[in-house]
Amino acid sequence: MNIEVNGVSLNYRIDGRGDAPWLTFSNSLATNLSMWDAQVAALKDDYRILRYDKRGHGDSKPKAGAYAMSDLVADIVALWDALGIKRTHFVGLSIGGMTALGLALDHPGRVATIAVCDSRADAPGPYREVWEPRIATARGQGMAVLAQPTLERWFTPGFRARDKAIIDRFTTMISDTSVDGYCGCGRALQNHAYLPDLGRIRTPTLVLCGLDDQMLEPSRDMAKRIPGAEYVEFGPAGHIANIEQPEKFTAAIRDFLARHPM
Repeated sequence: MNIEVNGVSLNYRIDGRGDAPWLTFSNSLATNLSMWDAQVAALKDDYRILRYDKRGHGDSKPKAGAYAMSDLVADIVALWDALGIKRTHFVGLSIGGMTALGLALDHPGRVATIAVCDSRADAPGPYREVWEPRIATARGQGMAVLAQPTLERWFTPGFRARDKAIIDRFTTMISDTSVDGYCGCGRALQNHAYLPDLGRIRTPTLVLCGLDDQMLEPSRDMAKRIPGAEYVEFGPAGHIANIEQPEKFTAAIRDFLARHPM
């Protein structure tokens, strides 16, 4: 289902019990809301679950130009407003985790808890630089060319060899992502800078990361900087840890939410 917010048509889906606390999931770059299928199946009896595709991803429409993290934060707040959601738990992976940080800093009254998964809070020089060739490739050759190197960063070799159906599914997700959506979010990733402000977060926070993810050290550092943050890591799991280890990932989310009821 689509709804227009901030001049962008966003696709969203709601599952779960109508009288249950709200729980929102936010996707990684170049994926769609189906990446949370396993978590929704496990948690829908206890929560009213909102999933959405960020601008330019899945069935949400793209917008030309560079995006800022504040744009992505504003989109989900506007979507909540349109749906009448006053307060929710929030789980985000990668750029979705950065969105979680922005919400806890700028809209703390809207989030009961945040889970920041396989993510980071800053964009140092080497991290910013890797996005230039990726954006140039997307603009010049299309998204399909980026699928294979992206999958190699996202999943461990053993998982890629073993779960070909899932790899095929994510190949399609990446290839189908709009160029404007990918490049716009790439600019947001290059320029986000939440690290100096993490000490201001008062929302109960879970930081979670796969042991084989390049975000492991930034995640460990982030957890130390957020007051009272809980930290979980497990493996083998690469960047898309909820897919590679769905049971461990979901158990960590479930246990955290149980300790912090709305």
